[in-house]
Amino acid sequence: MLYGHARSSRLDLTVFMAVLAAAVMHASWNVLVKLKLDRFLSLCLIQTLMGLLGMAMLAVFPWPSAASVPYAALSGLLHLGYFLFLARSYRTGDLSQVYPISRGAAPLLTLAATWAFMHEEVSLAGGAGVALLVLGIWVISLIGQRGLRLDGLTLFFAIGTSVFVATYTIVDGMGGRISGAPSGYTGLVFVFDALFLSVAALGMRGPRILREVAPYWKTGIIGALLSGGAYWIAIWAMTHAPIASVAALRETSILVVMLLSMRVLKETVTLPRLGGAVLIVIGAVLIRLA
Repeated sequence: MLYGHARSSRLDLTVFMAVLAAAVMHASWNVLVKLKLDRFLSLCLIQTLMGLLGMAMLAVFPWPSAASVPYAALSGLLHLGYFLFLARSYRTGDLSQVYPISRGAAPLLTLAATWAFMHEEVSLAGGAGVALLVLGIWVISLIGQRGLRLDGLTLFFAIGTSVFVATYTIVDGMGGRISGAPSGYTGLVFVFDALFLSVAALGMRGPRILREVAPYWKTGIIGALLSGGAYWIAIWAMTHAPIASVAALRETSILVVMLLSMRVLKETVTLPRLGGAVLIVIGAVLIRLA
């Protein structure tokens, strides 16, 4: 059976809970897995191991349809652009300011694109839910900051990152739907991601990167399983529900990051940040009920 369209115009409870679980996995990787590598090398290690995971998935699950292979290849190229832009934006920008731009803007871009070009239904409640969730991300991320202090080039790469996120999300949503085998399609995406990023990394840094990342392979496996599992769930969810709703709900990971920071890093959470958390929860509820 091919997934030409999402099966439902809303998220049923199973899909909703699965995407929330994916958000927890994504947040756990970002908070608990600490590599003493620069961000680009960390991404290279994780994606290489995810490529091995993808090969295992292709050996176990049915292969995706031939029609979906170009989508997987394009997704690999888009992910490469995302990795390069993300690493560059974090090189000269603070995490707390780059994150809401690179991740918080993506759900709105995804919503606009799927509505305009894929004609996915967007109810008033669903649109309001996405908007409130994104607003909550910005409140949590930027509260207490004295305005954006990003230079023009860093801002360009941060915005570019959000464009890549929105684009590869839509491509993988479409590819997963026509693949007839979302798990196999996900495995193929992981293989293309690893292939393109490995070639780029070797070209940019040379063979020495193999020695630099090798000592961290155990930690990298944890990151690959969490990151891979989270995106696997997302692609599966987009074959059952509107792409924009899944894309927005994935970003509840920032709420999980805040909660884990309280528990693991003993960070103090201010009242305004709790207000942002409430906005995210209300947004997620509206998306579920839309």
